[in-house]
Amino acid sequence: MSKVYLTAPQRIKTMPPGIPYIVGNEAAERFNFYGMRAILVIFMTQYLMNREGQLAPMSDSEANKWYHLFLATNYFLPVFGAILADAFWGKYKTIIWLSLVYCAGSVVLAVDHTRLGLGLGLMLIAVGSGGIKPCVSAHVGDQFSAENQPLLSKAFGWFYFSINAGSLISIPLTPVLLQNYGPGWAFGVPAGLMLAATFVFWLGRYKFAHIPPAGRAFFRDNFNAEGWSAIGRIALIYAFVAVFWSLWDQSGGEWVLQAEKMDRQVSIFGWSFEVLSAQVQTLNAVFILALIPFCSYVLYPAISRVFPLNPLRKIGIGLFVTVVSFAIAAWIESRISAGERPSIAWQVPAYLLLSLGEVMVSITSLEFAYTQAPRRMKSIIMSLYLLAISAGNLFTALVHHFIANEDGTTKLPGAWFYLFFAGLCLATTLVFALVARSYREKTYLQDAETAAA
Repeated sequence: MSKVYLTAPQRIKTMPPGIPYIVGNEAAERFNFYGMRAILVIFMTQYLMNREGQLAPMSDSEANKWYHLFLATNYFLPVFGAILADAFWGKYKTIIWLSLVYCAGSVVLAVDHTRLGLGLGLMLIAVGSGGIKPCVSAHVGDQFSAENQPLLSKAFGWFYFSINAGSLISIPLTPVLLQNYGPGWAFGVPAGLMLAATFVFWLGRYKFAHIPPAGRAFFRDNFNAEGWSAIGRIALIYAFVAVFWSLWDQSGGEWVLQAEKMDRQVSIFGWSFEVLSAQVQTLNAVFILALIPFCSYVLYPAISRVFPLNPLRKIGIGLFVTVVSFAIAAWIESRISAGERPSIAWQVPAYLLLSLGEVMVSITSLEFAYTQAPRRMKSIIMSLYLLAISAGNLFTALVHHFIANEDGTTKLPGAWFYLFFAGLCLATTLVFALVARSYREKTYLQDAETAAA
């Protein structure tokens, strides 16, 4: 007899048997995404070809514009992935089919290095990656019953470990592949990992609990008066968070191109080596792993002794810290504009502060989204958070579009570009402080519909 899929979690006290397949899939998929993303602007500005096989690279401003448009699309599509999974296909079917689309995009990038290949590859990756993004973490939770619920936090710990493991390996590795072996290998190795990720996930198909989609009830339970009210309240806060992401995602574009113009020779304990510009992004992953426990156990308790913290206050402080990181980036750019070649070490404090801002804004925003969303709207509100990332990147892309001159120069040359965003974030911080003072939280718990904050 042919096997049938499980439609409910197994009532066991051990770790669900499908979890290793999800964790393995996530590690390989994140290797692909972060590796591809790490070298994207370098590829567009140095390796892009025309149809005749000749070099035809983009300008820095054009490459940054398309980089942010890709990210904007990638983070816009999760809302459709969530609806597709929860209302129509179910999570497993959504993940497996959109993973195949994702694989196709990765392969296109590896074999076609023209603008056509770039556009088609990134479009397919955005559809695949964006579509599965809201489904995978929710699929983890679907595997647990009441009997093994205490193991859920451990499973999510391994899940997020796999994300960081994938990025920590791929971000340093893919720039080396690009420099030494070209874009075919640099995009091809991550593409191979994405194919492996999809295969690993398929192997677990009979181990997973396949929760059936809700059908029409999904729309009835989510898009009602209470639901629209929750969306409106949280969207107000996420409008400010979008500005943070407008700045943060420049670490993978503008900051990489800034590093290209810096002295990247590093000496540690007598060992001298050159850091590739795209590898500097690894600092973010390292700092995040260190700052999460530091903030939770040291910084937040220390601040709360004199200034009691809540989620909105954490976000406000994180926005201000991000302003300082961009002030450092502006200073670096001013030194480059004077003909100097500053050391890449100057980007370290900028990345440290940007990562601190991420811990305060991003992780807190995820917590805020979860607690402020009605129980039946957790996925939709999480998608709203991803839309804030999309909006931030769309804004940055539009800035690049409108400041570009016909001769390839920019209306915001040198440090002025970074000062513009630092000023924008500072103004956002001040307005956010006023809004946060009057904002009334409405917390939704798992064991009760609402509880006033």
